[in-house]
Amino acid sequence: MATYSTNEFKSGLKLMLDGDPYTIVENEFVKPGKGQAFNRVKLRNLKTNRVIEKTFKSGESVEAADVMETELQYLYNDGEFWYFMDPNTFDQKAAPQSAVGDAKNWIKEQDNCVVILWNDEPLQVLAPNFVDLQVVETDPGVRGDTSSGGSKPAKLETGASVRVPLFIEEGEVLRIDTRSGEYVGRAKD
Repeated sequence: MATYSTNEFKSGLKLMLDGDPYTIVENEFVKPGKGQAFNRVKLRNLKTNRVIEKTFKSGESVEAADVMETELQYLYNDGEFWYFMDPNTFDQKAAPQSAVGDAKNWIKEQDNCVVILWNDEPLQVLAPNFVDLQVVETDPGVRGDTSSGGSKPAKLETGASVRVPLFIEEGEVLRIDTRSGEYVGRAKD
């Protein structure tokens, strides 16, 4: 069984704590003037998405989580589960709503997503960093509107709502940064 020492801790590292898989969100090495050095770590439980804070003595080892990140193609959802397919083996995985989380706002059918698997079950679905989505509803643009003139809400084809510049009109395809949920620009063909 692989283990990680505290000097290998970095953001994104997957660990097992109390039987659950966690990922390191933030790691801070602390060396007080007196006493033993330690790591103050923020960890996200990959099953529940809760963030906890924990300290580890310097040099302590923690079991590595046997999680696997794989790229799967999103197929459809039936209201309860979201179905993904491995494009090489055609194996399908059903992810519960809790695993999909905010990625549901950005993915549409046939998009490739990174799916984190633990014991062959989807734990978390990550949308691509940038997606191109069509505007289905927004206020009409007015001649003379520029990118520095303000913003308005726009509803995208996935149901997500983002703030866009005033000159954007219905039917346009926009590039969205899924990490922040912000408009980046018009999509180029």
